[in-house]
Amino acid sequence: MKTLLSRLRYPLIQAPMAGVQNEALTIAACRAGVLGSLPAAMYSAEALDAALAAIRAAVAEAPYNVNFFAHRPPGVSEAQRAAWQALLAPHLARFGLTAADIPADPGRRPFDETALSLLQKHRPPVVSFHFGLPPAPLLEAVKVTGAMVLSSATSVAEARWLEAHGADGIIAQGLEAGGHRGWFLDDDPNAQSGLFALLPNIRRAVSLPVVAAGGISDAASVRAAMQLGADAVQVGSAFLLADEATTSAAHRAALQSPRAENTALTNLFSGGCARGIVNDFMREAGAINPAALPFPLAGAAALRLKNAAESTGNYEYSPFWAGQNATLARPGSAAEIVARLAAGFAR
Repeated sequence: MKTLLSRLRYPLIQAPMAGVQNEALTIAACRAGVLGSLPAAMYSAEALDAALAAIRAAVAEAPYNVNFFAHRPPGVSEAQRAAWQALLAPHLARFGLTAADIPADPGRRPFDETALSLLQKHRPPVVSFHFGLPPAPLLEAVKVTGAMVLSSATSVAEARWLEAHGADGIIAQGLEAGGHRGWFLDDDPNAQSGLFALLPNIRRAVSLPVVAAGGISDAASVRAAMQLGADAVQVGSAFLLADEATTSAAHRAALQSPRAENTALTNLFSGGCARGIVNDFMREAGAINPAALPFPLAGAAALRLKNAAESTGNYEYSPFWAGQNATLARPGSAAEIVARLAAGFAR
């Protein structure tokens, strides 16, 4: 990883943020001297091929990261489906919908042979995973391409597991982080730590490079993470207001309002726990509800509900992902955001 970091102007990773970015932000981050990331989990094979080709053409020799989910598709019973549909029924009814209107497609697919073939074609310098690592044969094939492999750890136990199973670096994801928790060994929120407790403990537990993630939104938090032993930092929420991000107007407005001070973990939008700005759906249904189908199976219904609500101008069913320090985010180009963050690396 030292070789990778030496190729960057600053030891900073622009976090992959599915749903609020495409390759434009990846390219802009790379051009600003940091590691731009592309969230690939929701791309079709054709769209991902095109995006990777565009990145390669735009950034020349600059390194970039492609991120995938490594979850194992779950099975569910009819009783679980019935409980989920019962929870959703009154919310669907508000927009003239029923359970019959929910599509069957789960939406998010784990890393597979199709994705591997695209990595073998484009050979990105860095490949990162969320929710652990893919099966050993797939992981080994990724490493044969020459890619550095990073993965998220939300606990010391997960960091040790990643080191033992072939990761080249660890992203220490504190509880403050926006978007999906990367946990894969223990999904108890009460067992999770904030970054500044998690980071030094992971630093002591493993010999791999460690990237700090969660709540890093300004120069001061960058500086603090580096002082606690991070080799680099990963920043997401600070880029939500980037000119090159695809963050919706409603999401941007929420981030720049007092609403952004109130975030919570919720499983209502995908079945996986993710941190976002609290809305009416989370308040009424309970932010973490045991009736939600496991990740990613809740996503189809949540997306249908979101689209129906937004068509009426209602954004209380929209997942506005944000970390606990998102109030520090400021609008501007990716280059301007990087420059503000980079002050934290000055000695």
